[in-house]
Amino acid sequence: MDPIDVTYHDEVGFLDDKNRDWQDWIMKLLLLAKKKIGKDNNLEMSINFVDEDRSHEINLKYRDKDRPTDVISFAIEDGEDAIDLSAFEDDPDFQEDIGDLFMCPSVIKRHSKEYGTGFDREFGYTVVHGFLHLNGYDHIKPDEAKEMFGIQGKVLEEYGLPLYPDQLDEGRGK
Repeated sequence: MDPIDVTYHDEVGFLDDKNRDWQDWIMKLLLLAKKKIGKDNNLEMSINFVDEDRSHEINLKYRDKDRPTDVISFAIEDGEDAIDLSAFEDDPDFQEDIGDLFMCPSVIKRHSKEYGTGFDREFGYTVVHGFLHLNGYDHIKPDEAKEMFGIQGKVLEEYGLPLYPDQLDEGRGK
C-alpha cells in the first residue's frame, strides 16, 4: 500500500522529539486505518500541531466551541456532494486530498491523564479519529458512532494501542 502524502506544520515543536520518529509512527497508524476502511487510492492530507490558544481559536471560529480541543478535522469532502473518483482510479499519479487535521499535543496529553490512557494510546486515538473524520465518518447518530468507533477500536488494537471494552462502540468510554 502506498504511503499517504502527509504535509506537517509543527507550530509547537512536537516532531522535534529525539526519542521517537513520530512521522513514521503516524504513517504506520494511518496506513492501517486506510486499509481498514478499504481505501485503495493515493491520499494526501496535512497534520498541523498547534498550541492551546490556536486550537481554542479554531474551535471557536469553526465549531462555536469556546475551548481548546485535541483534534479538529477539515475534510475536503463533507459527504453531502460526494465526488465520483472512479474516473481517476486508473491514473497512478492521482492523489485524493482528504483535508487537514489540527492537533493540540498539550490537550492530548491532558486527556491521556484524565482518561488514564497514556499518551501513546490517546495520541493514536486522536490521529485515527481525525483520519476517519477526513474520510467521511462521523459519530453524531448512534449507528454512525458504532461504525466509526468500531473501526477506530480495531485499528488501535491491531496497532497495539487497545481501547477498553466499553470504548469499542462508545468512543472514549469513561
